[in-house]
Amino acid sequence: MTRSPAKPLLRAPSLQAGDRVGIVAPASDIKAESLRRGCEALERLGYKPFYFDSILNRDLYFAGSRERRLRELHDMFGRDDVRAIICARGGYGCNYLLEGIDPNLIARHPKIFMGYSDITTLLTYINDATGLVTFHGPMVTKDFADGRVDEKSWKAAVQGTEAWGFEFDNASGVATLVEGEAEGKLYGGCLSMLAASLGTPYEVQTDGTILFIEDVAAKPYQIDRMLTQLKLAGKFARVRGIVFGEMLDCMQSKDQDYTLREVVQRVVGNLGIPVAYGLSSGHVTGKNITLPLGIRARLTTRRDRVGLNILEAATVPAAMPVRSAKI
Repeated sequence: MTRSPAKPLLRAPSLQAGDRVGIVAPASDIKAESLRRGCEALERLGYKPFYFDSILNRDLYFAGSRERRLRELHDMFGRDDVRAIICARGGYGCNYLLEGIDPNLIARHPKIFMGYSDITTLLTYINDATGLVTFHGPMVTKDFADGRVDEKSWKAAVQGTEAWGFEFDNASGVATLVEGEAEGKLYGGCLSMLAASLGTPYEVQTDGTILFIEDVAAKPYQIDRMLTQLKLAGKFARVRGIVFGEMLDCMQSKDQDYTLREVVQRVVGNLGIPVAYGLSSGHVTGKNITLPLGIRARLTTRRDRVGLNILEAATVPAAMPVRSAKI
């Protein structure tokens, strides 16, 4: 596919206690009880959750019709009283919205937009089409409802901390697959969604990135197939580093005589770039880390440690958004 020129970085205003947080369901249908618990968690953090009653609509396995879901997303971006938009859940269905999304509307009303899994489709497209920093992180009926939000990264990301990050030792479960150090734009999300974008007008743009990749319940050969597809499509050719997620439940069987790390290393281990494995963002067993996509980051992988440092603020304190030069 023809690559569009990279957009200048666009940051949304930061989120503070007392701000209204819009909740959207752009993919699969949601449960009222999970929505209630997630809203209560947001309230405990000092925010004011807001959603349209139609969020509980259902059409097959979707959260209502394509038209409803697209209208909801546009309405939330257009509202001056909403400071951030958090997805209720993923599942399936965001690809239905792509042809109707208005990037100009989003660019005129930049806001924190957060989710993972199927939401990767929107996170990457919005970032590519507008330059807006998007956020791979906790969702309302999942992580907020179940108490699985990593509050340190959440606050650093949405409140505009200038520089922050993570240092992991071998005991953390985050491991080095290939040693090295690199800087680039943090980008990525669910592997299934990244691979599904290939050959479409919404194909992921991975040049110059620290690419984050995660998935859930995919068998190792399926992970291999999708990684190889990205590799053959040239999507790793100009990537500067790769960080894999926890890769929750990605196994063939409990007694398989190989690890997913071995499978991953076979595909990406010869790219000449640093590769880490095990970062808990997206589908996770514990607390869900928030990652700002579009922001410069540094990945350092050593035999005994992994570092991922966010090098600039993901939001701005002023009411007006700020653009910066290309990465």
